[in-house]
Amino acid sequence: MFETLPVAPPDSILGLSDEFQKDTRKEKVNLTVGVFKDDLGQTPVLASVKAAEAKILDSEKSKGYLGIEGLVAYNTAVTQLALGKLFPSERVATLQSPGGTGALRIAGDVAANFSMTKRIWVSDPTWANHTAIFTAAGLEVKVYPYLSSDRVSADIEATIEHLEKHAQVGDLICLHACCHNPTGIDPSGVQWESLATSISKLRMIPLIDFAYQGFGDGLPNDRFAVEHLLSMCPEAIVCASFSKNFGLYSERTGAAMFICADEAAAIATLSQAKQVVRSNYSNPPRHGAAIVAEILNDVELCEQWQGEVDAMRSRIDRMRKSFVAGMSESGCDQDFSFLNKQKGMFSYSGLSKDHAAWLKTNRAIYILGTGRINVAGMSDKTMDYLCTSLAQCIADVSQPSTK
Repeated sequence: MFETLPVAPPDSILGLSDEFQKDTRKEKVNLTVGVFKDDLGQTPVLASVKAAEAKILDSEKSKGYLGIEGLVAYNTAVTQLALGKLFPSERVATLQSPGGTGALRIAGDVAANFSMTKRIWVSDPTWANHTAIFTAAGLEVKVYPYLSSDRVSADIEATIEHLEKHAQVGDLICLHACCHNPTGIDPSGVQWESLATSISKLRMIPLIDFAYQGFGDGLPNDRFAVEHLLSMCPEAIVCASFSKNFGLYSERTGAAMFICADEAAAIATLSQAKQVVRSNYSNPPRHGAAIVAEILNDVELCEQWQGEVDAMRSRIDRMRKSFVAGMSESGCDQDFSFLNKQKGMFSYSGLSKDHAAWLKTNRAIYILGTGRINVAGMSDKTMDYLCTSLAQCIADVSQPSTK
């Protein structure tokens, strides 16, 4: 059996990261994988996380299984974090999940089993794994336009026009709550209001990927789209990840939140979602959830954590501005100032696959062929090398395509 299996192609992001690790050149820069890096190029353990871990290790008395839905204190705390404390909890069925990816798969499985149309719309472009996850769950994936022709702003009018022509009642629509991946281009407040109105009118169900809370405009402000969509739509799904804002990448800590019309529907939805989990991984791991619950339920730790999230966001913003300034000073005739309007770890740079190939071959600088770059992978130490290399790359390679 196994000898007949063909070798699968490497993941477009993780495959490049593997190449980077094997690259022996002294000067090299990795702007591919979506992990936060500090000024030393490390992915740090937050001080609030270390403090919470110390308290947990000192007090825990069992390594017994969690329930299928996960750690109750965690589910309550992260639901309030993502939806706001004023949202009626009796309408929400929350399950702890193995990261944001696990939350998306739970949502996809439940939708495939019980949704009216079994279709989900994703933006063009979107996170590469969205389509794979939803397809594996059994959903038909459709695409809606997202970017304007210049590829540096969101064209929500085109999004709405397309959905009004092609969407059906009961279709799901995958939305990025903030820090759109891969572009870093978020709708404005007015655009979110228009989109929410249209989705409500079309009776679609928002599936909101909330992976970067705190990295856009701050922890409470990044809830704007979520709060507005929930005020307009009686049903929705929020898939949250705490890899980035808690730095818990390897702990795989996320949550799937099903927002229902009433308490009875929430109870029924939770029961069905638990069946999905039981037949998949049975129940989630404890450690990451225990850390998050400890922090969010401790006033001092929570304040410390909020400060650390603010510091991470500030560093990303500083790197973005430094890169734009560095490219301007490099003599490059391409204007990168549009990046300053983007938010979060990722940016659509306007670079092409030919630029990506040149940078990898000639400078050991790794970016995706789509032109997506992880701004958090930049540092003061590597900025001059990055900007001078990119200026040379643009001089040597034809101007990037806008398609």
